[in-house]
Amino acid sequence: MTARIIATETYDASDYVDELKEVANNFDVGTKMIFENHKIRVWEVRLSPGERGPFHTHATRYFWTVISGGIGRQRSQDGSMITREYSAGDTNYSEHSEHDPWFHDFENFGDTDMLFLTVELLDQA
Repeated sequence: MTARIIATETYDASDYVDELKEVANNFDVGTKMIFENHKIRVWEVRLSPGERGPFHTHATRYFWTVISGGIGRQRSQDGSMITREYSAGDTNYSEHSEHDPWFHDFENFGDTDMLFLTVELLDQA
């Protein structure tokens, strides 16, 4: 299952200039790390309505799974902004590395709490 795209837009990067200056140093891909060893890091991503997680860097392979869905908005490094409807069980896998990182933020754009688990795979393929 995958999240349904509601809207695709662009955003004004000047609204986030300070965060974007520091994004390459922010590897906190969730709101709370709940487990880590030499193979994986497991993050909780919990956002209340209107709450936003800052721009951060993905430099590993990882996947996320929705525990409690809602409406989420994501701004990416290329200036795009996508709003999606997430449902429990939606899951996505992405491959990134320190040579091919991906930067984005995540905002709860709906009216219910959202909860995801994100698992970073540290043993690079």
